[in-house]
Amino acid sequence: MLKLEELCQLIRVVAEYKVGSVEIEQEGVRIRIDGSPVAATPLLTGSLAPASLVSAPAPPPGQVLEGRSEATREADEGGLVFVTSPIVGTFYRAPNPEAAPFVEVGALVRKGQVLCIVEAMKLMNEIESDVAGTVVKVFPDNAQAVEFGQRLFAIRPA
Repeated sequence: MLKLEELCQLIRVVAEYKVGSVEIEQEGVRIRIDGSPVAATPLLTGSLAPASLVSAPAPPPGQVLEGRSEATREADEGGLVFVTSPIVGTFYRAPNPEAAPFVEVGALVRKGQVLCIVEAMKLMNEIESDVAGTVVKVFPDNAQAVEFGQRLFAIRPA
């Protein structure tokens, strides 16, 4: 379970970096923080959620939550689909330093397949492919800091 200090730090990061939203689930408790230009609003669900919290507004259309990235199609770039980071964090190509990368350039991927991990606040967020296809490019280097919305992968749809 997140400590209050960690939750407050996460809220500050969401507000400071203007992250669209972050959702964390631990021990049956789900915490979702939706960022906005004015303020970040935490939403707690589960048995420990205080009754005084009000539901946060729905995310804008096209925004994807729960560790999935938002893939965008670029018509002027050969129909590639770009997998972007849904959060600010550190990009990792493999589950641990000794393991092989989740995917390489030229690899065939299926929808829902894990492509990488973005670590934020000591939480490892698996980023999944939103389309089936071939990995054309990996943009960030391993262990590089990434921003919300930054391109991680280019995929040519199958």
